Amino acid sequence: MRCVAFAAGTAAALLLSACEQAATPAAALASAACGLAPAAESQSGMVFVPAASFTMGSDTAFPEEAPASIRHVGAFWIDRTEVTNAQFAEFAAATGYVTLAERGVRTAAALDAPVVAGSAVFAPDADKLGASPRKAEYWWQFVPGANWRAPEGPGSTLEGREQLPVVHIAYEDALAYAQWKGHSLPTEEQFERAAQTSSRRDAAGAHAANTWQGVFPSLNVEADGYASAAPVACYAPNELGLYDLVGNVWEWTSSAYYPSHEFAAASTYPEGFDPAQPDEPVAVLKGGSFLCAPDYCMRYRPQARIGQSKGLGASHIGFRTVRAP
Repeated sequence: MRCVAFAAGTAAALLLSACEQAATPAAALASAACGLAPAAESQSGMVFVPAASFTMGSDTAFPEEAPASIRHVGAFWIDRTEVTNAQFAEFAAATGYVTLAERGVRTAAALDAPVVAGSAVFAPDADKLGASPRKAEYWWQFVPGANWRAPEGPGSTLEGREQLPVVHIAYEDALAYAQWKGHSLPTEEQFERAAQTSSRRDAAGAHAANTWQGVFPSLNVEADGYASAAPVACYAPNELGLYDLVGNVWEWTSSAYYPSHEFAAASTYPEGFDPAQPDEPVAVLKGGSFLCAPDYCMRYRPQARIGQSKGLGASHIGFRTVRAP
């Protein structure tokens, strides 16, 4: 078992009040080969999710997941995996689309703050972590030049990463891709319905999702084979035949984020409201990421949710799409 300790840069307080995950399948998961065979033309790489009623949310975990309630979701199709770098590259080549990270984002809340091309990269500062290991601002740094083509910043490439989930994707980037496909982003209800049988470990206790093993955020022992994102479909699918709905990367939904499922002031904030980033339009992220750990995050569950500013991507945020039957 190989241990990895992170030591890098300073962190930016730009990034969400997140809890993350890190890990991916090891040799023990040899039966689950990464990647998918070409899908039948009628399915186009998607899985049909029948209409159903289910219990959404939880009353026993994080407060933003409450209250649990019965929801009915109509039938829909959803991508079997997160959108990959190869798929997003096809979109960019066909349309000339340039992501928000490539165009530039405001580096502070003030309207006159500098606009810099770049994105948020997970790069814990080992020196500062020693005294304050739980301060998220020591985990992240805004890296000029980081984007989906250069995930760690200048000098990094997509070579060998074609089947990894595309990351550093802001909300508008995910929406643009979905619209190009004639699809949409899933609602929070659709995502949670599709993820119902997804879990961090399977019934035998084997790793069933890409999460963090070790002491977050300083030590990742990579028991599941990956220190960061894994290629799509490395783990066995859930009962619907869907991959990586928990772990690997957080995924955008089309739903505005509020600090509970029954936020009384929701109508006052049509673009969402997160007390941690009160001046930002915020959408719901689902599924957790390779940075979620049992000793800190535990958001590798279908009910888990966090709010993310629509104007910022990160090295652990991707997406998938849905379409109507």
